[in-house]
Amino acid sequence: MQVLTGLTPDEFRDLVPSFSAAGETHTELNWRGQERQRAKGGGPQAGLASTEEKLFFLLFYLRHYPVQEVMGALFGFDQAQANRWILRLTPLLQQALEDQQVLPQRSVVSLELLLEQSGALNLLLDGTDRPVRRPQDPEKQRQCFSGRKKRHTVKNVVLTCRRAVQFLSPTAPGSQSDKRLAEPLEQVEIPRRSVVLSDLGFQGLNLTNKSLIHPAKKPKGQELAPIFRRFNRVIAATRVSVEHVISGVKRCRIVSDVLRHIKEGFNDLVMEVACGLHNFREVHRSELTPVLLPIQMN
Repeated sequence: MQVLTGLTPDEFRDLVPSFSAAGETHTELNWRGQERQRAKGGGPQAGLASTEEKLFFLLFYLRHYPVQEVMGALFGFDQAQANRWILRLTPLLQQALEDQQVLPQRSVVSLELLLEQSGALNLLLDGTDRPVRRPQDPEKQRQCFSGRKKRHTVKNVVLTCRRAVQFLSPTAPGSQSDKRLAEPLEQVEIPRRSVVLSDLGFQGLNLTNKSLIHPAKKPKGQELAPIFRRFNRVIAATRVSVEHVISGVKRCRIVSDVLRHIKEGFNDLVMEVACGLHNFREVHRSELTPVLLPIQMN
């Protein structure tokens, strides 16, 4: 189960009730989001009958990201039906993870409330790129091309604490710099006792009440002084945990392989779901204190 879905059997069983409740609410409409013409249970029988089958289908797809023809062959229907199931079930998993209170914050207002409740924290800031197919539109090609990665990508900035993703920025084209994507965080009042570490990609980011700590940059044509080399090693040893978090998020291959979906907003949705699944695993496998979990906004 863990190899196929990324979750242990106990974690899978704990997620089923929330996923089922989200499905009950969602079935008030048809799969296109329109008013139902038949009562629930009417029409031809679905290829995925139980809640467990639907959740397993989606987790398997997110974890291994096979082509939809393979998904249809494995679960007994065609590619078109597999596509409909994916587009229908992914928002349900997002809702289930929100009910579990493991989704990262997406707005600076909710992040500030979370940090205010949490107090002193060691926060790690980093950016991550995800490859996408080369856009057909020339303007989108220019926007999505990352000079650092030498390919077309989309990008997010994550703020992590104790192996959990606390904040996820909106998905942006790969040509944007990490600093520009993190500029909304300048509006957040960071607790004075907190420490925020980042890499050199965030130089110039001005946080409220807090100086951003990043490695020392090597002077052009000169060697870095020994004291700064030791400082950089300390920063790197601390910041390695954010790389482990991003690696845990990208356990879902849909956010590490080249994204084949072209539906508007789907690339941002799957990144949020992948972060939620990582936080869900961390809650079950470690001793995360409840205050670190995302708060619920009224």
